Amino acid sequence: MTLRLMKNKHILSRAAIAVVVVLLMWPAKAAACTSFIVSGKVTPDGRPLIFKNRDTGAWDNVAVLVQGERYRYIGIVGAKDLRPNEVWGGHNEAGFAIMNTAAYNLNGCKSEDADNDGVVMRRALEVCSTLQDFENLLDTLPKPLGVNSNYGVLDAQGGCAYYETGDNGFVKFDANNPQDAPDGYIVRTNHGLSGCRDIDQGVERYMAISDFMAQACRGKNLECQYLLTQVPRHLTHGLTKISLYDLMPRDEQDTMLFPFIDFIPRFITASMIMVQGVQEGEEPSNTISWTSIGWPVASVAIPLMIQGNAELPKVVARGEDGRAWLSVRAMEQRLHVFSLRRGNKRDYIDIARLINQKGTGIAQRIVPIEAQVLKRGNAVIKKVRKGKAQEAEQRLREYYAWVDEYLMKEYPTANN
Repeated sequence: MTLRLMKNKHILSRAAIAVVVVLLMWPAKAAACTSFIVSGKVTPDGRPLIFKNRDTGAWDNVAVLVQGERYRYIGIVGAKDLRPNEVWGGHNEAGFAIMNTAAYNLNGCKSEDADNDGVVMRRALEVCSTLQDFENLLDTLPKPLGVNSNYGVLDAQGGCAYYETGDNGFVKFDANNPQDAPDGYIVRTNHGLSGCRDIDQGVERYMAISDFMAQACRGKNLECQYLLTQVPRHLTHGLTKISLYDLMPRDEQDTMLFPFIDFIPRFITASMIMVQGVQEGEEPSNTISWTSIGWPVASVAIPLMIQGNAELPKVVARGEDGRAWLSVRAMEQRLHVFSLRRGNKRDYIDIARLINQKGTGIAQRIVPIEAQVLKRGNAVIKKVRKGKAQEAEQRLREYYAWVDEYLMKEYPTANN
């Protein structure tokens, strides 16, 4: 079910053509994310997880470390949002973490965007330490809230839940409650289950992440590193069940263009964050935001922690040009694989430049680089969790310095 350019020619069946036409005609929201939450009751180490693959028209993202009104927090923000006013996922020093997906259907049956989704998350990171604090915040903020969002939240007490939140209230779905989460996890894309189901958005990605998480659960793989590395590069379509790994060309020169619409990673995917909470009794400061800045398929997940005065790695922070180094490089790779320069260029990907049998696609080349970052990061985290505060800060500083040097040396350019 592929269309090749140049010397390779494949014939599409009528059924395949119908699928492609449906995909191309299906409307896509500009801000459309894929997410899940996992209770610490079902992860191997007892630490809860919240995950978000961020789709947005604001492609330039940076990671920031900010002193809020009450708590310091790490968050993903738009590069142009200097205050920042909006945060799109992160955690604070009290071990509270939050992310979201736009829901579109929580304020009645008229699909609509919302203005304050990111504002609420920024405020929550500044002042909340528990799920109860977040519920109190939602209850006391002036109404209408100006939101239409599925908020995924965890805290240092083991809390882990979604809050489907509209202008005038919320409905809670608790990952620790077997009635809400029989297998200890919940997924959300761009509709809430408590909203107007006639206008559900993100259905194809909901199917994809549901299938993936069910398989991970059966395989006892609801584990941070597995989910962190696999989901952002998951290339099986939820509706058609087509896997791009079954279509891999011979090498990068064996050009193959394919409609790339409503997969978990998309042209407009700009960052990824997975927050890993703490075990019962563990220091809240050990909460980790595993963060990929830029197109996650070609970016690298880096563990970010709040330890003393350790600053974030330069590759994910705002540089002199206002952008994050890693975001710029990953977005260059995105343009390399979305190689068309005219027409609906965002809708077609060159599979050969993404993955191929020779192993030279960007999604394949980045994996060993990320593996080194994660390997060294996990070794440092193990020591941080056991060490004193001053030692933890120093170890983190040294690790961040190594990450900057390593990535600036090893990250591949988009034209080689």
